[in-house]
Amino acid sequence: MSRRRFLQHLAVGGLSPLAASFAAPAWARPVSGYGPLRPVADEHTGLPLLMLPEGFSYRSFAWAGEALVNGGVAPGAADGMGIVKAEGEVFTLVRNHELLGFGGSFGSTATHYDPPCGGGAVTLRYDRAAGKLLELRGSLSGTLVNCAGGLTPWNSWLSCEEIVAPAGKSGRMGGREYKLEKAHGFVFEVPADRGSDAQALTALGQFKHEAALVDGDGTVYLTEDAQPAGFYRLLPTRKGQLTAGGRLQMLRVKARPDLRRGLKQGQRFDVDWVDIERPAEGVGTNGFNGVLLQGQVQGASLFTRLEGLHNGSDEIFFTSTDGGDAGAGQVWRFVPSKQQLELFLESPGSEVLDYPDNLILHPRKPMMVICEDSKQPVQRLYGVTRPLDGAAPGWFELARNNVQLNGEHLGWKGDFRGAEWAGCCFSPDGRTLFANVYRPGFTVAISGPF
Repeated sequence: MSRRRFLQHLAVGGLSPLAASFAAPAWARPVSGYGPLRPVADEHTGLPLLMLPEGFSYRSFAWAGEALVNGGVAPGAADGMGIVKAEGEVFTLVRNHELLGFGGSFGSTATHYDPPCGGGAVTLRYDRAAGKLLELRGSLSGTLVNCAGGLTPWNSWLSCEEIVAPAGKSGRMGGREYKLEKAHGFVFEVPADRGSDAQALTALGQFKHEAALVDGDGTVYLTEDAQPAGFYRLLPTRKGQLTAGGRLQMLRVKARPDLRRGLKQGQRFDVDWVDIERPAEGVGTNGFNGVLLQGQVQGASLFTRLEGLHNGSDEIFFTSTDGGDAGAGQVWRFVPSKQQLELFLESPGSEVLDYPDNLILHPRKPMMVICEDSKQPVQRLYGVTRPLDGAAPGWFELARNNVQLNGEHLGWKGDFRGAEWAGCCFSPDGRTLFANVYRPGFTVAISGPF
């Protein structure tokens, strides 16, 4: 059973019966979900880092500041993440680090793209049965602002830079002089069993990348975190070999060039795609948006701040953090077989859903988990469900960030409850939800009656 598919009519503990797939609903009704949240002690540190429902537990691991086996320490700003390999109870995850810094790269030299730069990704091997981190190593560095990314069917992770900068750019930041040796704004591949070769996949474009995914036919879909933003796809020259290049395109709704505001939830649009002739020319004459402008002049449609991206069976979901009339966020649904786009959800206000970011679909139940990245003082993980009877969907809080430290672990101090959730991903059996707390930067494995 694919972890990206909704396949069964099942009940989730404490929830109403759910449909086998999502349909266009109207917001929304709060439901009890798995029950009220309360502080729960971390099985690793003993600290009440999270608030969860009764029956749920978690273990933190791979904190910022822990030693990497191949040199240096794990950085902070833990962002996008995915499970690139599962071997029984041992899961290999790749985790991005959204860093704009010039203190030098971490990990092995062979995995460095532009040595002055401190962004990148680490690889984690976690034994669920033992509740133990087996390995923590740097697997990509020398990059900048590695925000999200996505999985490939061939056991690798696509790590995306959310910045555009030309080679030779120089300046001063954090008391350091810097000069970029290479251009930035690209996607890099990180295999499960070794470090990245740090080769920029230029065919995937030079723009403010957010997330990526490879669909079953080999097409790569990409989101852009910019204002405005585009939704892209790469038709690869050779399936499974992204270094061979392909044709980059941007989505177009002929009747609707602007999809940021003024829409009704449930609206559907037929789409086509326009070619981006110069995908590696992201530095445009009007700023760092050359790829977007190439699509815009051909009538491609504009979104705003596209973020998380995940696919089900013939459906691809992606979020717009500040889209919609309330500016609180949208969730879009694209159906490849019909070449049709649907405004699946639009938040009417921050009290319902505020600034949706990463999202994941449960592998066995029709439930979506959405990470919040808002200006709220406490960040939340949301669940979204759909009843069988056609009523409005249920939404509920699944977890809250409760991280408040005074030096108890690795010397970290501060109130981190406002740090975003990121990198949510389910184990293939759906029993464990992995997620990141962005600051100070660590991963949790949440278990419970999912």
